Amino acid sequence: MTGSDPSATAIIPARLGSERFPRKVLADETGTPLIVHVCQAAARASLISRVIVAAGEPEIVEAVEAGGVEARLTRSDHPNGTSRVTEVASQLDLADDAIVVNVQGDEPEIEAGVIDAGVRALAASDAPVATIACPFGAGEDPANPNLVKAVLDQTGHALLFTRALVPHDRDATGGVGHYRHVGLYVYRRWFLGRAAALDPTPLEQAERLEQLRFLEHGYRIAVAVQPAGLPGIDTREQYRAFVDRWHAAHGGRTL
Repeated sequence: MTGSDPSATAIIPARLGSERFPRKVLADETGTPLIVHVCQAAARASLISRVIVAAGEPEIVEAVEAGGVEARLTRSDHPNGTSRVTEVASQLDLADDAIVVNVQGDEPEIEAGVIDAGVRALAASDAPVATIACPFGAGEDPANPNLVKAVLDQTGHALLFTRALVPHDRDATGGVGHYRHVGLYVYRRWFLGRAAALDPTPLEQAERLEQLRFLEHGYRIAVAVQPAGLPGIDTREQYRAFVDRWHAAHGGRTL
């Protein structure tokens, strides 16, 4: 970082109770728990000065600390990752306008450039939160409901996030494309407490996308369009594919 660069703290929420892939954050077929892979990826970003895991269970804290990363145990009753991140952020000595990055605990291949782009997008906007969108890559199906779509306005802010295939180019003009949402959120610290206190909203509950709560309550979300790699891991099949890629990149070695 230089003196003119923004600096951010990465907080990674993690719990064992994933519905589609229970205990995935501790899956360790590479020899390293998945959550530690995520921490290592976050630490590669040039604008991240500190990485902390916000852990829902002591077992996660132990695994993370064994991997040489800072972790804090949170309450067990958090309704979502934002709430868990907020608890840990409130324990830190951060200014109101400090930047906090919520890196999803199932994104072991998130690129440093993606995190840095999110931090810069927030620093350049008056929005209280930022995220990332990227064009769909070869082999990715925009109609897949597991791949969330982002629709942007002309100023680089979000209009909508949805699992549906949106936008619909009715007249086949070719003038619009589809962007995949990358599950990274960057907050101003003051907004974290406010976000956690917002009531659930209809679109959020229908789509099961917590970022829709911000839009429905009238808060803008800055969006950086940045090339990004593979999405996070939701299923055992996706984890096996990650393990295969990891072994191919590391010659089958276990770290």
